[in-house]
Order: sequence, then C-alpha cells, then structure tokens
Amino acid sequence: MPVVSRLLNGIADTLRRIAGGRTRTPQGTASTGTASPGAASPGTISRGTPHSSSRHVPTAQRGRHLEYSPNLDGDADPGEVVWTWVTYEDDPNQGKDRPVLVVGRDGRTLLGLMLSSQSERDGQRNWLALGPGAWDRESRPSWIRLDRILEVDEDGIRREGAVLDRTRFDQVADALRRDYGWA
Repeated sequence: MPVVSRLLNGIADTLRRIAGGRTRTPQGTASTGTASPGAASPGTISRGTPHSSSRHVPTAQRGRHLEYSPNLDGDADPGEVVWTWVTYEDDPNQGKDRPVLVVGRDGRTLLGLMLSSQSERDGQRNWLALGPGAWDRESRPSWIRLDRILEVDEDGIRREGAVLDRTRFDQVADALRRDYGWA
C-alpha cells in the first residue's frame, strides 16, 4: 500500500505545481555545484532544474549535516545510493542519469554525492574509492566525489539502488568532516 500512497502523493504534488504555474523538466530537479579547486570547504550546491546554474554555499544546517538512516521503503534516505539526473559541470544544459549517495535530507530535499565507475578516478583529488556495490549491475568498483554536493528534490529520484554499508558510509563521512568542514 505504501507504493499506492506515494504514487497518489506524487500526483497531488504534480497537480499543485501545475496549478501554481510551475513545471518540471522530464529528468527531475537534481542539480550540482563544485568547490573551488584545492579549497578545504564544504563545496557549493546548485539548485533548480538541470538547466539552472544558480549556486550558493551550503548552510551549516543543510549543507554539512551528515546522517545515516537507510530504509529501502521506496523513499530515498541518507545512506542509500539512488539514481537521479545529474548535470555536467561544463554544460548545465546536459547531463545523465547516475548513482548518487544520499548523505542528508531537509524535508523533500536530499543532499547527495555522485558516484563514478571510471577507474581514472582512483587516486584523484576529491574522489574516494568505495569499491563495488549493488547499485552497479556489473559490480564494477565505484568512486565518490566529495567536493560536489547535489541537491535533489525527492521527486527527482528515479529509483533506489542499494544501501551503502555503515563502514563505507563512515569513511565518506570522515573524509567530509576532515577535509570539507561537514558536521
């Protein structure tokens, strides 16, 4: 029954947005930001649609509070790897669907970090090796980008991929606290 309830809530939200004159892109509303190279800061966050390029520095409450509370119930929760639309840094008008680790939540807004299966990420600055996980059907090793915070509306999540185990989540959290000022 939770699936039906979530579907009805999604339809109601869409109708409210339409009635309010707002529309969404087909890809959802995931958006990105980056920290300046070499900066030991929490990075920046962008909000809006994949065609938006607004940027702001995250607040201590929203942008730097880590949480681990996975629950594979159909809703995206901190500690889960989900799939969503992520814009390219060099061209915010383009992007692709990719896995994202949810590390925090503020109401319907999720904070996440993107994953990559490109082995060239190994040893690169701002990337942390995670190893393979159930989010990748081919069981390829993954790396997570620590300096690019994604702010995603809950409706922008395409699907839940997997729960990241607590040990690896804590490694990500430790790196974010140590190198990027997260709490």
